[in-house]
Order: sequence, then structure tokens, then C-alpha cells
Amino acid sequence: MAAALATAEHGVFSEHGVFPEHAADRSPSWAPPLGFPIDVAAAYRAPPHRYGAGHRGIDLLPNPSAEPGGSIPVAAPASGTVSFAGRVVDRPVVSIRIDDRTLVSLEPVSSVLAVGDAVSRGESIGTLADGGHCDGGCVHLGVRIDGEYANPTPFLIERPILLPLEGP
Repeated sequence: MAAALATAEHGVFSEHGVFPEHAADRSPSWAPPLGFPIDVAAAYRAPPHRYGAGHRGIDLLPNPSAEPGGSIPVAAPASGTVSFAGRVVDRPVVSIRIDDRTLVSLEPVSSVLAVGDAVSRGESIGTLADGGHCDGGCVHLGVRIDGEYANPTPFLIERPILLPLEGP
């Protein structure tokens, strides 16, 4: 069952969901690749070590109102430059260099983009395709910061502001 992104009870805000240090200064948040509502089929699970098993990204489900069998557009979460567009094993992948530190990858995404193409936040970069563990049922969003995988969840939501409790 999919968990709504904002519900902590489904484990989206786990110990691995700590906001990256530089995420606090981001403005605005990234655009959700499949639009709203944001439904997470599988949350980020950091591996116990660099080469260990884990889930190095999040799987996002398409909007339930999307036409069955229709093409589902996938949007660039942030502005940047396409650094890879092609097949990796059994699935089409699009990677976008956001800045010197941050690389975003989305799969499976069928796209006509080429390396070097500029994309804007929210701009369509292709359509949901078949292949990989999502196999057309979701889009996998992965993020690498300084070459290390990071949880993309904090980039898709506004950072909460905690207010002091009033009263006794």
C-alpha cells in the first residue's frame, strides 16, 4: 500500500530521512516528478555500508486519476542539465545535474532529451516507461550528493517549522 509522503506513520520520515545540511536553504522545493498528490510506493532505505543492500531512492506512484494505459508525463524535479539519457540494463534512465554537488536520476523514463540539454523545474522530461523494479508502475527518484546517495524526500517537501507548545 502506498504511503502519502507527509505521513510519518508509514516510515517516510525514518532515521534516514534526516534533512541534508544544505537542504535547509533550498528554495523552492523540487517539483514532484509525477505531480500531486505525492504517493510513495517505497521509501528510501540507506544500506548499512557503501555496497550493501538498500533502496537508494524513493518510488513514486502516478496520480490515481491518470488514464490507465495512457502516457504519464514525468517532470524534472529541479532545473539543471541532462548528464545522461539512455538505457541502463533493462530500463531507460534520465539523469540531471542540478549543481556541482547534486545529481538526480529518474527511471524508468522514456525521453528524447540528450546529454547537455537544459531542463527547468517542472518541465516534462519524458514519460513513464517499462523496466526496472518499477516496471511502469512508478518512477524511481534517486539523488546523489557529492557522489553519495541521499534521501530525496526532503527535497520534495517544505521543511517543517516547529513551534513551541503554549499552555501549562
